[in-house]
Amino acid sequence: MAPTSVETRIARRSFLGQTSCGLGGLGLASLMQPNAFGASASPAQGVINPLHFPQRVKRVIFLCMAGGPSHLESFDHKPKLAQMDGNPMPESFTKGQPIAQLQGKRLVCLRPLINFKRWGKSGQQISEVLPHIGSIADDICIIRSMHTDQINHAPAHTVMNTGTSISGRPSMGSWILYGLGAETENLPGFVVLASIGGRNPQPIATRQWSAGFLPGRLQGVPFHSAGDAVYYLNNPRGVDRTRQQDVVNAVQALNTLRNETIDDPEVETRISQLELAFKMQMSVPNLMDFSDEPQHVLDMYGTKGADGSFAANCLLARRLAERGVRFIHLYHRGWDHHNDLVHFMNVCSGLCDQGSAAMIKDLKQRDMLKDTLVIWGGEFGRTPMAQTNKGGAGRDHHIRAFSMWMAGGGIRGGYTHGTTDELGYAAVDDVVHVNDLHATMLHQLGIDHSQLTFRYQGRDFRLTDVHGQVVKPILG
Repeated sequence: MAPTSVETRIARRSFLGQTSCGLGGLGLASLMQPNAFGASASPAQGVINPLHFPQRVKRVIFLCMAGGPSHLESFDHKPKLAQMDGNPMPESFTKGQPIAQLQGKRLVCLRPLINFKRWGKSGQQISEVLPHIGSIADDICIIRSMHTDQINHAPAHTVMNTGTSISGRPSMGSWILYGLGAETENLPGFVVLASIGGRNPQPIATRQWSAGFLPGRLQGVPFHSAGDAVYYLNNPRGVDRTRQQDVVNAVQALNTLRNETIDDPEVETRISQLELAFKMQMSVPNLMDFSDEPQHVLDMYGTKGADGSFAANCLLARRLAERGVRFIHLYHRGWDHHNDLVHFMNVCSGLCDQGSAAMIKDLKQRDMLKDTLVIWGGEFGRTPMAQTNKGGAGRDHHIRAFSMWMAGGGIRGGYTHGTTDELGYAAVDDVVHVNDLHATMLHQLGIDHSQLTFRYQGRDFRLTDVHGQVVKPILG
């Protein structure tokens, strides 16, 4: 009696689970002979070909200050708020507006707690707690008029990463890889790095770099910047490449027979990722070895090597960019400053300021900034109203206004875009939503955001969904 479709799928799943070593052998064969079994030697191509616009950048490095840094102590100076310090927050600003932990409490204005100064020839106003970023003021475009939809961390990260608060959608790195394809064979096209330091380093869910309903090979791959970059990448004890290669031909023949019966895209993804893993066995150790970096470069970033810090991740991101990785997402967890804001702003800035600026300077010196887009910011901002828990004053979550900055190919350096009201509560001029940020990012990559779509469950989805406009004033 012929097996049912379900029985066949179960049998295949069991078969694959018991022959992972053989599938790894396929990866070895592909590494040693890239054209074996009809495999292409070139990285996967994207679906946007030709590009919709001239491509200004080839890759994106997104520096996420997870937790939501205060725009009022970083990039949005508000003298009027200082004058209102200790006074009730005018109800005209807050009535009917979503507030997180301050809901139902007496709302009192809190002055800016850190001084600002003007930096560079452009005279952009940046907090004194960010002197290294101040030193690159003429290379960055500060957007003061950002706003988003979600007031809690995980949903707000989901909006920033996928364009919507609905879980299960593809992340921006996956969309970019889907549209443009990969530039490297030996590393993932989408890499995620994370560091910790500051107040309340909340976890970042893996769905933030998920491929969603796009092919699984497009999801982000977390790397560790200390120790083994990828766990379980090396062969287990007693298994070497020669031993794995012994089963290549037999397993390939079996897979070919099974694939003639059932076509399972996720199994194909697994095979391709195992092939990539074998190539990474040779490329990753070299990537993680900072011994070839001159001492002055390590000093510029403020790191001694691959130590897991944000500074080390910034240097690692530059090394990944050099090797053709398309999207590199850095998270630094610790910017959730509900209390003792001055102390924790100093902690987080001390960990993130130097590395962020060093990356821009390093890319510029290597003539890579012209085709690399760097984006810096959190998932939302902080309230102009005081919040006092344990310790000194802090600020609550805020979605109506926050600041980010961008630098790189085609972005206007030394330029400040948009404004908030006199208390920094709401973006009022040249307002930029997260969808607009995504549309602009895709535009610089040569993609019309409205045409990068994937059909799923009967409709065409995109990163910007039904929203998004390119922010043309920030383009050089």
